[in-house]
Amino acid sequence: MPLARKLILHVPVSDEALLDGFVEQCLKDRVSLLAIFSPGCVRIEDIIDEIVVGDGSDEGRYLCTTSHPDESFTDVLDMVSAWELERGETVEEVRL
Repeated sequence: MPLARKLILHVPVSDEALLDGFVEQCLKDRVSLLAIFSPGCVRIEDIIDEIVVGDGSDEGRYLCTTSHPDESFTDVLDMVSAWELERGETVEEVRL
């Protein structure tokens, strides 16, 4: 089953080795926004951004990421729900 176009990833991640496959699935499923939530999310966002960019040779690899270390879940959900490109579409929560 494909991922929703708008995701909220909860941190901490149980195993950071899972991020590679998760990011590839996001790219394959054309995820538009990946909002990373909870303390420690800034570091996870950096790791995800590095996976997306890779060696920089594939300009087609793009995933918009945001990090929300000090915001409430409700605020993050509101922001993701209002994301312009897919307003009204489902928001999926992910835990790895």
